[in-house]
Amino acid sequence: MKLATLVLEDGTVIEGRAFGAETDAVFELVFNTSMTGYQEILTDPSYRGQGVLFTVSHIGNVGINTEDDESARPQVSAAVIRSLSPMVSNWRSALSLSDWLTQHNVPGISGVDTRWLTRKLRDGGTQKAALSTKGTSADTLLKMARDWAGLDGRDMVKEVTCEESYRWVGDEGSKWVERIENSKDEC
Repeated sequence: MKLATLVLEDGTVIEGRAFGAETDAVFELVFNTSMTGYQEILTDPSYRGQGVLFTVSHIGNVGINTEDDESARPQVSAAVIRSLSPMVSNWRSALSLSDWLTQHNVPGISGVDTRWLTRKLRDGGTQKAALSTKGTSADTLLKMARDWAGLDGRDMVKEVTCEESYRWVGDEGSKWVERIENSKDEC
């Protein structure tokens, strides 16, 4: 079992189990209270630059499929959860949550007391945080979190928008789009 360390800018240190990419990440830690849809949350452009703390206790049991993304890649900087499912049991699943996050260089930490941490954020507000799944010391992570410029003033639209525009094709209610020629990236 690989260890992960999450450090908040106020000096709080949380240890857990690493999943996803073996890397360090700095982000604004926020919580999400949805009971379903972790893949949609992780790919939601509104979470760009943030680490999402899931309040639902068990994540990953349906895996990742190719049809439920809100954008072409995860937009979150990290995932913080209570319990990562050891099995994937959905017929639509193409790969596990951990493997998918690894492919996109996003780290995760499980084994976190998410109720306590959610109350801390709810009562005190979001915090800058740093997560390591590769063994970086808590002192270094604290410095990284405190030194990070944060999201204020950052042009997030440029970071999450498509490189090329799309044109709707078909009747009203059509669920497909045609990419304009020379598009480099799906959104």
